[in-house]
Amino acid sequence: MSKEKNKQVKRSKNTMRIISALLGFPIIAVLLIFGNSTVLDILIAVVSLISSYEYCHCFKSTKKANPSKWYLFLVSTLLLFVHLSNDVALKEIIIAFIPFSFLILIIEMIFSKSKKSINDVAITMLGVCYLPLMLVFLAIIRESLNEGRILIWYIFWAAWGSDVFAYVIGRRFGKHKFSEISPNKSIEGSIAGVIGSILVALVYTFAINNILDLRISYIIVSIIMAILSLIGQIGDLAASSMKRYCGLKDFGELIPGHGGMLDRIDSVIFILPFAYILLGLLV
Repeated sequence: MSKEKNKQVKRSKNTMRIISALLGFPIIAVLLIFGNSTVLDILIAVVSLISSYEYCHCFKSTKKANPSKWYLFLVSTLLLFVHLSNDVALKEIIIAFIPFSFLILIIEMIFSKSKKSINDVAITMLGVCYLPLMLVFLAIIRESLNEGRILIWYIFWAAWGSDVFAYVIGRRFGKHKFSEISPNKSIEGSIAGVIGSILVALVYTFAINNILDLRISYIIVSIIMAILSLIGQIGDLAASSMKRYCGLKDFGELIPGHGGMLDRIDSVIFILPFAYILLGLLV
């Protein structure tokens, strides 16, 4: 492919990324701001189901593992009923799900007549912890924390703000590789991602403090956003390591210019449980 042709392809992909983001963001915004707990649970369950399919397909299509798709689908479907549980019971259920899932998957392996291996159990367990059990924190944050509908946006500023600034600055000024897992990522881009997420969050904080008469500390916001941005970048590298292990570029092709659902939310997933701990410090 000629250099000119390659540039045209890259421009086309970047255009699709922008269009997809512009169309998708308002939809997500409306659902998160105005949707009730049932709507939120449906959204999380759908995202988890799509992501679980992409996750399983990643390993199965390349014959790296044979994860139990049925179990990931079952746990993802149970997210539809999160709103029926109170906060205390939900946290106990999340904790219990880890050993319970391990038990179920080990039993499946024992009676699978060698169709399932301990590697398949491990990959499935990773999927359970990585997808539905992480995504459920989106509902917990919005419904349990004071001003949850407001605070939830810090998660997206940490993830997507970091992505944008890291991509723009890293592409232009990045010289030092961040990790061999993802050669295109640079230390310069990583630093820019942290700074960018902080700047976006500070603008957001200024807006909500004045419009909603809140008293959120700019210093604490900056510290929290720096931490969440770095965690999100680790989440992005974790997803990249899975794709690299399986020899794939993207998890799917659902979102034009972005790849699959999991490609779009990989950093958000990692941020969620830590955001639940940290965002409670703001109000």
